Amino acid sequence: MELNKRVERDTPPVRVAVLNDYEVVVRGIAVMLAPFADRVEVVELDSGLPVSQPVHVVLYDTYAAAAGDHREIDRLARDPMVQHTVLYTWAITDKVIQIAATRHVSGVLSKSLGGAELVEALERIWAGQSVISPPEVDGKDTHEGDWPGKEHGLTPRQSEMIVLIVAGLNNNEIAQRCYLSLNSVKSYIRAAYRTMGVDSRSQAILWGVEHGFRASPRARLFPHGDDREAPPVPPDPH
Repeated sequence: MELNKRVERDTPPVRVAVLNDYEVVVRGIAVMLAPFADRVEVVELDSGLPVSQPVHVVLYDTYAAAAGDHREIDRLARDPMVQHTVLYTWAITDKVIQIAATRHVSGVLSKSLGGAELVEALERIWAGQSVISPPEVDGKDTHEGDWPGKEHGLTPRQSEMIVLIVAGLNNNEIAQRCYLSLNSVKSYIRAAYRTMGVDSRSQAILWGVEHGFRASPRARLFPHGDDREAPPVPPDPH
């Protein structure tokens, strides 16, 4: 579907919760969306706990997680605080799209979208449309947000490989989780090793542990403070 058709309406901003286990990841998305505060309000950043206030859209970032995690998707679909669930991922495959279609997911959005494109897609989803980004070409590695190791020169995909290595996954498991070919996984890992200045898996694990490549503690982050009463969520504009 096209992503450049902006929804025009006189309504409040789309209320969005961003979900991922890595604090730097969710905060990076919030920073990317900040210039569009008149259209999208990031009301909650979540490092693992259920959504605590009503939102129009949950943006589920699949960094270091399987895009087709049935249990997490089903949990979000049952959450009375959530109107629409959206997968935010590089892994836009036929399998992921099929999972989304059968598990009440309102959109599958590519991490290569720019901030303006992402906002337009979120607006369309809140307006009742189902939005699926085109499949990505294997090897594309662009993202405007933040991720572990960005300041050290790692690309988003290289960073994800190291996170999963630190978590104990082998190359085949990483390929299955990230919907990549084994050769692509090996290529990303080799490039990451060069950037990190390591030449073995054990060294990469030590480097990753020292540089914060473990999931954040399961604690919620409130950008506006946890004592603010959440306003009621307006109904879908359709």
